[in-house]
Amino acid sequence: METTDCPTEGDPLKSGEDGVDTGTAPPPPPPSTELKRGCKEMLGLSKLTHWRTAVFFLSLFLCLTVVFAFSFIIPCPVRPQYLASWNRTFSDAETYDFLALEDASKDKVKDVLLVVKTTEASLNNTCGNAGLPSPCVFMLAVDGTYGETLWERPLDPDFHWAQCGLDTNTGGQWDCLLFHSDRLSALDKSNGEVRWQQPQPPGLHSSVPVLSVPDLDEDKVSDVALVASDNMQTQLVFLSGKTGVQIGSAVALNTTQTSGHLFQKTGEGALYLLLQKDTGLYGLALRRIAAKAKQGLEAGLKKAKQTEKKAAAASGLVPVYESDSLRRVVRTDQEESSDLMLVTGGEAVLIDGKTLQPLWTFNTTKVFREPGFGHFNKDGVLDVVLEEEMNNSTKMVSWNVGTKKVVILDGKSGDVLWKVELLSSANSPRPTCVHTTNSISIFVFWGLLPSQSNSSAPGERRSYMLHPLYSNVLLESENVADHIVTFKATLMERGRHAAFILLTGPDADDAEGTVVLNKWKLKHDVPQSRVLPIGDGEAPGNDDDIKQAFNRLRFSDN
Repeated sequence: METTDCPTEGDPLKSGEDGVDTGTAPPPPPPSTELKRGCKEMLGLSKLTHWRTAVFFLSLFLCLTVVFAFSFIIPCPVRPQYLASWNRTFSDAETYDFLALEDASKDKVKDVLLVVKTTEASLNNTCGNAGLPSPCVFMLAVDGTYGETLWERPLDPDFHWAQCGLDTNTGGQWDCLLFHSDRLSALDKSNGEVRWQQPQPPGLHSSVPVLSVPDLDEDKVSDVALVASDNMQTQLVFLSGKTGVQIGSAVALNTTQTSGHLFQKTGEGALYLLLQKDTGLYGLALRRIAAKAKQGLEAGLKKAKQTEKKAAAASGLVPVYESDSLRRVVRTDQEESSDLMLVTGGEAVLIDGKTLQPLWTFNTTKVFREPGFGHFNKDGVLDVVLEEEMNNSTKMVSWNVGTKKVVILDGKSGDVLWKVELLSSANSPRPTCVHTTNSISIFVFWGLLPSQSNSSAPGERRSYMLHPLYSNVLLESENVADHIVTFKATLMERGRHAAFILLTGPDADDAEGTVVLNKWKLKHDVPQSRVLPIGDGEAPGNDDDIKQAFNRLRFSDN
């Protein structure tokens, strides 16, 4: 760069003060220090500008290269394209009240695991080919996107119970445990392979599902516990999750017959086995049980000092809630430290899962089904759905039919948030919910509104969806005439779509029949459903507005 402030050899010779050329050029004056520094800075700035330009174009080239690579060379992940609805039919078969939802195909979409008793599950997989008596038990995994069979495993009849979701991320290579015939089989949910198979422990006929416990034998695989009760006593046996071999000896729990049990983690991090007895609910520290099974087995288990102060000296039982009419104990969430919902003959009691202390009590009549849980308001606490039997012989239409009241209780206080009266019918599923990203849940329950009874057949039942922001109306779907074995509303894929899973089949009086597994998208029911007003308030908007509110929902697994 050239600048007029810098003298060069091209400058004309200067004369004296009078402007006359004397022929002798006087020596030029020495350049000042500031002038030299200014010229050097200008030349350095010129070089720096060139470097900046080069860096800019190099960065631009790299960015364009990355965009080109991601746009044309590296493929984007393909999300599975699911069917809005599908069904699977099994002829001449029986099925059971078991339905597990697990990602067996590892495509981030839940698949359906079920058990049927039949001669053949497919043309190439029969009981005879497996060397088993016919009919035998088949456990199947059905793809959640298309309804195709992922795998099927024939097993010895007869089926007693199954439990899935036992993988606690501690190195386990199986997820489902089945009790069939006289043995236990651990199956891998991804391919149906039998990881281990052991005979049922002698003298212990477990009639309820297995419980997952921490790694007691230190083989880096979580272990399991079997609890069985007869008229004399209740016993517990620990099994290795890696091999199925019994750990230590069977432990008598110093109590008589129990009707239910589950594990609970207190606020101090200690695990307790909760036992449902005819006199109430009691807890027994897992640490105590492990020490009796084998010396030193309790080393890795925490002790709850405050809770143990309430334990009886002889039995070690901690009274949680005493009642001579305790009927159901349900966990509000899947976490071991979540709250507990207790249902007695005249009360519904919420128990704090960490302190094992009552939070609130709601006086109720006979609650004849297991409660459901969802978010009716936006306080972040799960609310409770109860079905109360009102009058089982009320003649409300041209035939005698029972009535029930569906009540939603506030999870914080136990106050009534919403209620409706329905005609009840036998073989109706329990209430269920699907959570949304809007901090509310969609509630689903079964029955029949009295206003619809005049145009229905005796014993007819329909499903209803409740949107908490439109609590003056219900969305009614068509009737399901078949015998319902089990029903679930679930989120099939995180943040994508919710669906209903319905398993129907012959009832207990029929030995064999047609078993049908149905899946359909929750929003698939919205267009053909009817919007029915309830209560005295007016519906906020017309039918199309309410249906659009359902269609705009985005679902969540939390």
